Amino acid sequence: MTTLFDPIDLGAIHLKNRIVMAPLTRSRAIEGEVPNPLAVEYYAQRASVGLIISEATQISQSGQGYPNTPGIFTEAQVAGWKSITEAVHAKGGKIVAQLWHVGRVSIPDYQPDGGQAVAPSAIAAVGNAMRRDFSMTPFETPRALTVDEIQGIVGDYVHAAEQARKAGFDGVEIHAANGYLIDQFLKDGSNQRDDRYGGSVENRARFMLEVTTAVVAAIGADRVGIRLSPSNGANGTIDSDPASIFLYAAAALKPFGLAYLHLIEGEPETPMSIKGGAPQLAAQIREAFSGPLMLNGGLTRELAEKALAEGRADLISSGVPVLSNPDLVERWKRNAPLNAPDYATFYGGGAKGYTDYPFLETAEA
Repeated sequence: MTTLFDPIDLGAIHLKNRIVMAPLTRSRAIEGEVPNPLAVEYYAQRASVGLIISEATQISQSGQGYPNTPGIFTEAQVAGWKSITEAVHAKGGKIVAQLWHVGRVSIPDYQPDGGQAVAPSAIAAVGNAMRRDFSMTPFETPRALTVDEIQGIVGDYVHAAEQARKAGFDGVEIHAANGYLIDQFLKDGSNQRDDRYGGSVENRARFMLEVTTAVVAAIGADRVGIRLSPSNGANGTIDSDPASIFLYAAAALKPFGLAYLHLIEGEPETPMSIKGGAPQLAAQIREAFSGPLMLNGGLTRELAEKALAEGRADLISSGVPVLSNPDLVERWKRNAPLNAPDYATFYGGGAKGYTDYPFLETAEA
């Protein structure tokens, strides 16, 4: 029977186990959206997982929507990431860059020349945006992208993927989840276009498939993953029929031969459980995609083992438990107690709550 501690190949990337560090925004980048030097230690500490997925990393200035999040489009950013990938590899780990454009989940504070955020349609996100000083302000109505601008953003994804490889990443994950730009195109609550990028499921999936096609052409399908969140209505990004669009999307992604599909679907009776009657689609998406499936959704060790044993996933990703337990793999192997997460230090700040979580040996001393 497959266990969490068995190796697996995701395309060209060989993993020593099936526990993955989920992408975790920490808002600690320094000037120029360059990764914080502390991030070298932070990521290297967690290199015992099979794969690290970097914190969401914007592909361009217009792709940013939160304070102090790193980019992957300037040479200074590439240099910052290169120190991180080298440290992870020195510890025997593997790491991919999550490529991110937030779309309408932004405000003029982050946009070039203080302009409007961009989106499929001029429909504001639901809730509040976070300013650079971490204060909150309501989202503003974005500007609908032109067809030419959409093609420009496809090019930004390609540039970011190439920069990621230059920085030493083992691959990239296309962030198409959680109410950000690609997810905004997929879901009809945020996409009300009447051109070839809106309306039918084929049209709404077009941008995702164009990005995937271009990134695969640039760095190879065996180093590309993608993340989807069919039942997640983050920032008010919802769909009237998620089964229709996401089963189409999964089937359309199958021929690429991607390294993996990373699916967010909350496990029942966990804090991430699906709310509001949204359908559970993981099993159908797994069948439609047929490649390696990574499942994310509040999985404890027991739930993760169960998902693998039942064949619902090939590997799992874990967020907060890896954040607060840099040696989570060893702790799960030994059924050891876990560190409690310090929620107050999740976003912004320095080493506290970032690189100072104790390892098992330290905690037992």
